[in-house]
Amino acid sequence: MRLKTITGRRSAVIAAGLYATGILTPAAAQGPSLAMLTGLDDGQWEVRYRDGTAPRKLCVRSGLELIQLQHADSGCSRFVVEDGANAVTVQYTCRGNGYGRTSVRRESNSLVQIDSQGIAGGLPFQFSAEARKVGACR
Repeated sequence: MRLKTITGRRSAVIAAGLYATGILTPAAAQGPSLAMLTGLDDGQWEVRYRDGTAPRKLCVRSGLELIQLQHADSGCSRFVVEDGANAVTVQYTCRGNGYGRTSVRRESNSLVQIDSQGIAGGLPFQFSAEARKVGACR
């Protein structure tokens, strides 16, 4: 029994040393990168909704603009559900203005498929869309 206690302490000391030297970092501190979104082409994109809603144009600088199409608020908190090489899913909450869950699947760096649902302005929303780069931002 005493051997387990010593081993546990020894592991804790070793882990603390690795943290202090920067060799080991806590998983929570690493956070998801959403690299797929940041790898999309910068410029003006057109979002075409599958339900026939009029297309929308927006300037994409980081790719993150595609996550909150129903909530323009920048103060929303985000939780990354999936952070893959060709697909991301993000759940977000905009305090006092609803929430959403959006999945973006990359076909190329200038073409993505988007599925989103949630609550905006007290009303539910759900849509599927295709977004593609159409030029430079104005």
